[in-house]
Amino acid sequence: MPKATESTKVSKKAVKTTKKASVNKDEFAVIVTGGKQYKVSVGDKVKIEKIKGEHKEGDSLTFDKVLLVDNGKDTSIGTPYISGAKVEATLSKIGRAAKVEVIKYKAKSNYFKRNGHRQPFFEIEITAIK
Repeated sequence: MPKATESTKVSKKAVKTTKKASVNKDEFAVIVTGGKQYKVSVGDKVKIEKIKGEHKEGDSLTFDKVLLVDNGKDTSIGTPYISGAKVEATLSKIGRAAKVEVIKYKAKSNYFKRNGHRQPFFEIEITAIK
């Protein structure tokens, strides 16, 4: 088996460092979806409310209701939204949350009702902030 030369080792390290440098960890955005606001950055996994329409796992989603974008140096604040700003995400999981028991009870009146509810959700992974 041939030995790796110093130049190949250096080039592999250079490739790895350029990949890490391309993702800015200070960059984040605040988006609105499902009546809630979420602070997101690239690589985050966030559980959001279910979005109407036909979606399946692996689909790409674009959020255009962006309230704030901060890249570590400059901050843009919308009134109420930033025009032209987008957050792109990939739908990684469709599921339902744990069951919540709803119980109604009145003492001495023979009244007892029990219901359960499981809230649907989408788990998304943020891929880009533009």
